[in-house]
Amino acid sequence: MLKNISWEEARDQLLARVHPVSTENVSLYACAGRILAFPLVAQEDVPAFDRSAYDGYALKSADVAEASPASPVTLSITETVPAGTVPSLPVCHGTAAHVMTGAGIPEGADCVINFERTSFTDTTVTLACSLRPGDNVVRRGEDVCAGTVLAACGTRADPGIAGTLASQGITAVSVYRRPVIGLVSTGSEIVEAEEIPSPGAIRNANRATFTALLSREGCDVVYLGHTGDDVNAIAACIRKGLASCDAVLLTGGVSVGDWDVTPEAMENAGVDILLRGVSMKPGMACCYGFSGDHPVLGLSGNPASALTNFCACVLPAIRRLCGQKDPLPQPLTARLLRRFPKKSPATRFLRGRLTLNGEVGFDAAPDQGNIVLSSAIGCNAFLMIPAGSGPVDAGEQLKGFMI
Repeated sequence: MLKNISWEEARDQLLARVHPVSTENVSLYACAGRILAFPLVAQEDVPAFDRSAYDGYALKSADVAEASPASPVTLSITETVPAGTVPSLPVCHGTAAHVMTGAGIPEGADCVINFERTSFTDTTVTLACSLRPGDNVVRRGEDVCAGTVLAACGTRADPGIAGTLASQGITAVSVYRRPVIGLVSTGSEIVEAEEIPSPGAIRNANRATFTALLSREGCDVVYLGHTGDDVNAIAACIRKGLASCDAVLLTGGVSVGDWDVTPEAMENAGVDILLRGVSMKPGMACCYGFSGDHPVLGLSGNPASALTNFCACVLPAIRRLCGQKDPLPQPLTARLLRRFPKKSPATRFLRGRLTLNGEVGFDAAPDQGNIVLSSAIGCNAFLMIPAGSGPVDAGEQLKGFMI
């Protein structure tokens, strides 16, 4: 069992043991936010034919090579081609086809002029400018060429992917299923949010916090219940979760006090402990383990500590479980907008929001305490103060990551 290792090593130890869940097929219209379980390779050219970019006239550029206001060129109109129909006549020298936006380019034409730049009658069109081959023609395959890899396996489906799937005629999409995460709250002092706390009790903020966070990441959350600081009760919840869930997440009872019994309960439930404690602040107290391929993740009961540890160390493993190709959060460098006055014996994580005002700034929440969950409101990034640092002045650039 590893103890008090760096947060990067803890993260990597988890990542090395986690594998994506199984796959399923969903409708094209239900794929948004899901993780692709196959590489999206174009089977067809898009568009499938050369088409007009404007309402106008398709013609041969050679016919108007010398056209100018002083020497206009008049062409005979062969036919009108609405969008969604096929041209029936070729364009020969001295002729043009009246085409609508999106209509196919007739054989023989190599350019299009929009009608606003012409004068026309029912039978003729007159141009006072020259055109080049390809002008205002959307070429076959200009959007997508058959054989192109459009998205890798493990990519989250966004509106662009959904639209591209539709353009390829793909209506059943293979995706990783949504992992099921069992959530356990421990602590004899905890009551649920809907209850009125008795003296000395506190409401369960962690249940709501991690349900929201895991749901955002594409997981289904099952609440396995709240237990007091009781080894057997916690172990029973873990066993229940392992029987039906892909991973179990617990909050509370992972420090070294007399009532911190979650690690013992994990072992009682047959969990092989991987590590205890991570060198970071906040979020040092934790206990990670595995039952077969199933992660069992014990976090601090202090909400901000649990959230910080989760985002730094656990979140990449959850994303890999979901099937994401690139599970690590996006790194960044940002300028600290306000002074941080404390020393940082261990790597310190600051919660805050990114700002864009000519450069990337970071507005750290004023209170970064272990229990200050309100500092996570609007939080979209963490910055890291290196271990051994003293106070950090405003304007300093620090490395971090987005969440």
